[in-house]
Amino acid sequence: MFLKENILLAIAGLKANKVRALLTMLGIIIGIASVIAIVSIGDAVTSSVSSTMASMGANNISVNVAEKEAQTSFRMGSSSTQIDDQDLISMSQIDAFVQRYSNEVSAVSLACSGGSGKAKDGRLYANVNISGVNEGYKAINDIKLSKGRFLNSKDVDESRKVAVVSDKLVSNMFHGNMDALGKEINVYKDDDVTTYIIIGIYKYEKSAMSIMGTTSEKDISTALYIPVTVALETADNKNFSNFTVKTNTEVDNTEFTNTTEKYFQKLYTNNERYKCSAINMESMLSSATSMLDTIKVAIAAIAAIALLVGGIGVMNIMLVSVTERTREIGTRKALGARSLFIKMQFIVESIIICVIGGIIGVILGILLAAVGVQLLGSTLVI
Repeated sequence: MFLKENILLAIAGLKANKVRALLTMLGIIIGIASVIAIVSIGDAVTSSVSSTMASMGANNISVNVAEKEAQTSFRMGSSSTQIDDQDLISMSQIDAFVQRYSNEVSAVSLACSGGSGKAKDGRLYANVNISGVNEGYKAINDIKLSKGRFLNSKDVDESRKVAVVSDKLVSNMFHGNMDALGKEINVYKDDDVTTYIIIGIYKYEKSAMSIMGTTSEKDISTALYIPVTVALETADNKNFSNFTVKTNTEVDNTEFTNTTEKYFQKLYTNNERYKCSAINMESMLSSATSMLDTIKVAIAAIAAIALLVGGIGVMNIMLVSVTERTREIGTRKALGARSLFIKMQFIVESIIICVIGGIIGVILGILLAAVGVQLLGSTLVI
């Protein structure tokens, strides 16, 4: 009975001061909504990054050539020089590694940038980014073919002028005719023109950059895959600074990553400037997740400050309410009300404010999180 009366008195007090009660709740609402929204969106980002990196292959090992720590210090007025071919890993050295660990290695992805260009046929055109790759590139990078085939070892060994193009290019150049297989395309780059025969068509997937960019649909650049040996003919370097190794599923990826690093590091024993390192997707995923979790906790802590400020605001308003209602308190004490009953009245009133503000904050936080995750879902596309 005592509690019921206090609740009814508290509700009556809130109704009598609606604006003050709403402003008191505002801090609680903003604090709770911020924490829920930030934590939910942070989880969505972490999940998206994790799934993206996982899709790149849990069994993938990235091998990289980089300068040693002693050589990477920044110097005033100096610029980094291009690495020489003699400091890079040759294709024959990679082939020797594959032959030695043929039971562990499933595929090796080699890539060489051939620059940007434009495929043209009269008024028809398509912008392309030329990439020289080998046969292992498809398996490691999950290229989805719509028609035809990908590059094979013969294409690479014989430096054939063949290409795998996107369905976007086919749409621009052949009016969407998927029978473009076997057709020739002229690719213009700088002042040169090279003719390739289309042997495969892959499904183009929009990236986050193309979604957020201002480039028209027709002018979007897509990858044009050619044999890596063809791309190396015009490249500055004929060897590789990085490549990716895919291991068989039964192989211990962490252990083989160390084996791979030791193997290639032997090639750099006498190299004073450069070293070779290997890292697998599992460790990269762990590092990325740890970093995102740290950022999420830091932002959530900042948002929690708003919740703390809201709590202090409730305390301040209740203190002001006590001062304003001195006559009411005096009248109740004169009528025999005990101090405990009067204290409980104000405590119950503050609890009701926090509960109502908390419910509104939870609902608002869920709505903000849903909207944020939906918006991020359309941009976190790789």
